[in-house]
Amino acid sequence: MLCGMTRWYPLEPLDESFFTTAPYVYRLPVELDVPPERVWASLTSDRALADWGLGLHRLEWTSPRPFGVGTTREVSLPGRAITVREKFFRWDEGSRKTFYVTEADRPLLRRFGEDYLVEATPTGSRFTWTVALEPLPRTRALVRFAEPLNHLAFRAVPWRAKAYFARHS
Repeated sequence: MLCGMTRWYPLEPLDESFFTTAPYVYRLPVELDVPPERVWASLTSDRALADWGLGLHRLEWTSPRPFGVGTTREVSLPGRAITVREKFFRWDEGSRKTFYVTEADRPLLRRFGEDYLVEATPTGSRFTWTVALEPLPRTRALVRFAEPLNHLAFRAVPWRAKAYFARHS
């Protein structure tokens, strides 16, 4: 676990309604030519999204397997831009998991969450990644200014998923 002298800033919890009411919601579906079980296995592996080439600095599940509601993990973005602690409040094994950030090492956001939905399709699966966030009052202008870049950065997840599963089908 990343501990040491890190100062942690608490974020507010959220529920599934936040994914429709948040000031910023990014819903990013992608069709994949692999069965849903393969997508789910990748999403819950020890490396999770890091294997997709997203350049995560670090991802650590901080709860023992089997995972479920209450599971926690710690994630550091590239360049250690921010490190967050996450708690999953929905875990539908094989199809859906949803978390909110409990703490971050930078005071940027009031609330932040992600939803991962995996559905079967006639040709494989559909993965829908949804990100919802609410900045702190002092960072609203910064987040509004960065919104086009955020959208582009978030869009990389489905693109990388498609490329990863094309190589590892």
